[in-house]
Amino acid sequence: MNPTLKKPRESVNLSELTQSTFPDEVLEKVLSLVQSHKDRNSASLVCKDWYNAERWTRTKLFIGNCYSVSPEIVARRFPKIKSVTLKGKPRFSDFNLVPENWGADIQAWLDVFAKVYPFLEELRLKRMAVSDESLEFLAKSFHGFKVLSLLSCDGFSTDGISSIAAHCKSLTELDIQENGMDDISGSWLSCFPDDFASLEVLNFASLNSEISIDALERLVSRCKSLRVLKVNRNVTLSQLQRLLVRAPQLIELGTGCFLPDLTSRQYAELESAFSNCKNLHTISGLWEATYRYLPVLYAACASLTFLNLSYATIRSGEFSKLLTHCPSLRRLWVLDTVKDEGLEAVGTSCPLLEELRVFPADPFEEDIVHGVTESGFVAVSAGCPKLQYVLYFCRQMTNAAVATIVRNCPDFTHFRLCIMNPGQPDYMTNEPMDEAFGAVVKTCKKLQRLSVSGLLTDLTFEYIGRYAKNLETLSVAFAGRSDWGMQCVLEGCSKLRKLEIRDCPFGNAALLSGLEKYESMRCLWMSACSVTMNGCRLLAQERPRLNVEVIKDENSDDSADKLYVYRSVAGPRRDAPPFVVTL
Repeated sequence: MNPTLKKPRESVNLSELTQSTFPDEVLEKVLSLVQSHKDRNSASLVCKDWYNAERWTRTKLFIGNCYSVSPEIVARRFPKIKSVTLKGKPRFSDFNLVPENWGADIQAWLDVFAKVYPFLEELRLKRMAVSDESLEFLAKSFHGFKVLSLLSCDGFSTDGISSIAAHCKSLTELDIQENGMDDISGSWLSCFPDDFASLEVLNFASLNSEISIDALERLVSRCKSLRVLKVNRNVTLSQLQRLLVRAPQLIELGTGCFLPDLTSRQYAELESAFSNCKNLHTISGLWEATYRYLPVLYAACASLTFLNLSYATIRSGEFSKLLTHCPSLRRLWVLDTVKDEGLEAVGTSCPLLEELRVFPADPFEEDIVHGVTESGFVAVSAGCPKLQYVLYFCRQMTNAAVATIVRNCPDFTHFRLCIMNPGQPDYMTNEPMDEAFGAVVKTCKKLQRLSVSGLLTDLTFEYIGRYAKNLETLSVAFAGRSDWGMQCVLEGCSKLRKLEIRDCPFGNAALLSGLEKYESMRCLWMSACSVTMNGCRLLAQERPRLNVEVIKDENSDDSADKLYVYRSVAGPRRDAPPFVVTL
């Protein structure tokens, strides 16, 4: 034994260890260096001194459910917040399962923040209701405001964005993604003051309106620190070339449309502009990309780590050629138009790949003439052993293929397989897909997020409950045979935080089997299941600290059409619309 090592004490009094023997200023300095939200939360539970030190040093706040706490409680707890990330509606609102005017309005939060945090600098919102009036209030209330990110929000228009541009003189980031907004015009780009030059991130790729390219060029020219620029599809290749000449320092680029045709001179100028972008590691956009103009990207591809082709209906041939120039890719998003042949090229050309997302080009087209199968997925897994995250839309799959995939890539943390035909069995054997997901949870010990699909019996959920001990999020649709399946998950997955279920036979017994679980979870969503209002009432009675909300459809009977359960320290919300019944 090393003589310098002391034998550990057999028992340690935690209160002795947590008594601060150094000044509060030192403890606060140490905690100010801790960035992880989870680590800070844990630190605040150690003792009263740590709680207070963490309270006074926290400047960033993440709230995964805007109704889990009230803005007033946040303001009392944390006096120095400068950055807030706030999520609103349940994720299934992305699939139109949450009615309009459900809630999650940002204004109540802004009212409190304006009084308590006039120094607020950063606001990142996801699935929140945001009005133009709220954006104007935000722009005029926080004079040092720097960062606004709106993802999958609704209720506002480009007029609200104009207010941000006109009044936020210190703005460094404006990120507008996939919002349900009224895209009136692109004139908002002209609202930035003539001396404004602080922008570092600008993303308006999901907007549809025509923009003033002259205003954008002037803005890009002034902002010497601009590192992320993602434009919409109305920006042509010749216009993109002029932007790249003004911003060769970009590290992330979202291109516009690859039409109309270029002259030979324009092509050479665009190719030169890309070759001068020495720091690019992300490219997205590429609407209407074709084999004629994809080669202009080649000079910038060597250092790419993320290639997002989810808007590009690119074919396997040109896709395969593009990948040969991208040896450093870690993340890849594509449409299924690349077919299995394109995915085979991924396996050959991208040995460092860690994340793959394959989206359907025509999700509602049943007589599909293109797409990907289990063959492409297996090919990727064979050539990309570092793969950790996958989202894969396909129309056919086999148990054997999935078993091969996870054997090739055992380090999956996120496995989201979406077989688009509900209840689809293994198309080779006509057996349920139970053994496929059994292989996933048995092999992938680091698995945190799982989405299951296809024909599944309760056996799948028995496997999940028995083996998926690190699972945090589970999404289920059109699966299961009885309440037993859901019970297995709730009893076995000790780290489960989010459970999302739709169109499954799970009923009251399954729901009530989670009584001991829900208070440690962020939320439960169940829609089109076999849960009744009486079952929901029993849950609410047994667990009064939970918010149990039922979204009722018109003329529905005793069934609970859509159930949303979440923990909250603020009690029942005060802005529930009439179609939301709080129990």
